[in-house]
Amino acid sequence: MTRYLLPFSFLLVLVTPAQAQAPGGTLDRIAASERFTIGYVPDAPPLSFRNASGEPVGYSIELCKVIANAVQQRLGLEDMTVDYVPLNRPVERIAAVVDGEVDIECGASTVTLARREQLDFTLMTLITGASSLSLAKTGINNNADLNGKSIAVVAGTTTEAALREFIATNEFKADLQTVTTHNAGLAALDDGSVDAYVSDQAILTGHIINAEDPAAYRLAPDVFSFEPYGFMVRKNDAAFRLIADRALAQFFRSPRIQRLYHEWFGRWGIRQSPILSAMYQFQALAE
Repeated sequence: MTRYLLPFSFLLVLVTPAQAQAPGGTLDRIAASERFTIGYVPDAPPLSFRNASGEPVGYSIELCKVIANAVQQRLGLEDMTVDYVPLNRPVERIAAVVDGEVDIECGASTVTLARREQLDFTLMTLITGASSLSLAKTGINNNADLNGKSIAVVAGTTTEAALREFIATNEFKADLQTVTTHNAGLAALDDGSVDAYVSDQAILTGHIINAEDPAAYRLAPDVFSFEPYGFMVRKNDAAFRLIADRALAQFFRSPRIQRLYHEWFGRWGIRQSPILSAMYQFQALAE
């Protein structure tokens, strides 16, 4: 667990009369402990990962800091410690939220109706889709080239389910190997154990960016699933979720969202898709 102290002077989000009501659930616990606990995926750049100093960073982490600011101001805490808990597999991330180990999960989790049976989600934070990463020398240029190949995918993810459906629908002959983490899938790709590693395109892009030799990899340009991301929070905790949603909507209404996208995606030449641009606009909800 990594701990950081968030100074009150750093706050950016405005308090509204609706936010001045009595806290409940998650807010009660944060108020009592003066701690806000964020779960994150430690190997999912550029969304959430550890930098060279071991600190959690990334697009999702920055958005969760905005939410942390809003929570601190809502509760009127002079100081609030922000704890970061690394969580890898989807089952771990869901259990950590449900069991109260973390107050919010800020990584790369796809919003699904099945998951909403167990917990709630904030407003969407990103839209991406599943694709494949391979070594350039293997000649896999798009996802249709996965036929007859060995493929790694993280077990229990929405990507695994989409990949199995994609293989079945196209009647591909493929050797599917499940792994427990993104790093394990990439290691299998690098050592030749598999021909391709499949994950969400945003995550695969991050790994290429951080690679010693980005030119050694090829990312398929097409996707075979729809992956809308959101932050997981406990079910039926409307007071806390409203603060998170208000903070995100306020952020989406400001130029800061474009600066954030540029920092983690745009400066690497990754253009904002029309559907993502629309998502930012549709979720810039008014007060």
